[in-house]
This record gives sequence, C-alpha cells and structure tokens, in this order.
Amino acid sequence: MGLGKQSKILSKPQIEMVSTYLRSKRNGLRNQTIFLLSVKCGLRAKEISQLSWKEVCNSLGEVDNRIGLTNRSSKGLSGRIIPLHKDVRTNLIELLDIHKQYYGFDINNSFVVRTERSPFTTSQTIVNMFQGWYKKLGLLGCSSHSGRRTFITETSKKISLVGGSLRDIQMMVGHSSLQTTQRYIESDSDSQRKVVDLL
Repeated sequence: MGLGKQSKILSKPQIEMVSTYLRSKRNGLRNQTIFLLSVKCGLRAKEISQLSWKEVCNSLGEVDNRIGLTNRSSKGLSGRIIPLHKDVRTNLIELLDIHKQYYGFDINNSFVVRTERSPFTTSQTIVNMFQGWYKKLGLLGCSSHSGRRTFITETSKKISLVGGSLRDIQMMVGHSSLQTTQRYIESDSDSQRKVVDLL
C-alpha cells in the first residue's frame, strides 16, 4: 500500500468527537460500537460485519473480556484473540441486553451488528457508514480503515511499555507478516526528533 493511498489516522480529540457524535444520533449505541470495534480493537469492516455474539461472549452467555475472532469472520485465515477495551466491552454489554429483549436473540446465530431490516449487515454497508460519518464530520482522507490504522499506530507506541513487541500487535490484528503491520504504522516526526535529542 503506497503512502498516498493509506487512510489517515485519528487523533484522540477526533476519536472523542466521532464517538460522541455517533452516540448522540439515531442507532447511537450500535454505531458507536461499530466505531469502537475499529479504533479500539483494530477490526476490519468485514470482521465488524461478521462478528457474532458467540465470538464475544463466554460459556455463560456474558460478554467476555476478549473477542475470539474465528476464521469465518476474519480475512483469510486470520482468526485470533483480541483483548476487549473497557469502552467496547461496556457498549457490547448494553447492546447484548437490547438484542436479548427485542430480537429473538440466539447467541449461536446472532450477529453483533444488525440493521432495522436485517439480522446482519455486509462489509460494504460498514464501509459506507464510516464514509458517511467522516464526511459529515469533515474528516478528509479517513475511511473504514482509519480506525484500524489508528489502533495499530497507537498500540505500537505503547506495546514496549507493557513488555510486548510488534509481533504481539501483528497477532492481534491478524497480519500474516510483520512487514504488513509495519506499513500500517503512522510515523511521528515529533517522536523521531525527541529520540535523536536523546543521543
């Protein structure tokens, strides 16, 4: 992927702006959850559209502290375990309660993201949602991949603080090679300047 073709990453204020905006609109909980699954879990549009409740719930039918993404939901054979950010987990718990009440919920066959007309959605619908949200908020150069790139960039900055490495990020995001993960990371000229000053 060439530099000019990559989706822009989101700053913390932009993440907060998008999240607050989505929650305040129609289908706010669902849409905010879609956004958070991208920016806080690094999921692709296809993975968000295919995510089932059995992949986020434990054996007691409660939202777990991780996503057990299967190969069916992921790109290629990139099924994996992804720790759930607390904000995503909170939203999923709330969304699960709604789905149980109103949609004839079946944990084995129900999807996390559904529309008013359908019990599931498509990856193209998710892509279109992101495109519409970012356009409405004036975030130029952002797409459904912006959240994933943001997740990879931000975790790469912090992973060494918890004793991890880029390999851990590669596993979380389901890349077959470390080089792919590295291409997603946005460089930071301020950090580059600071590290040179430390020499």
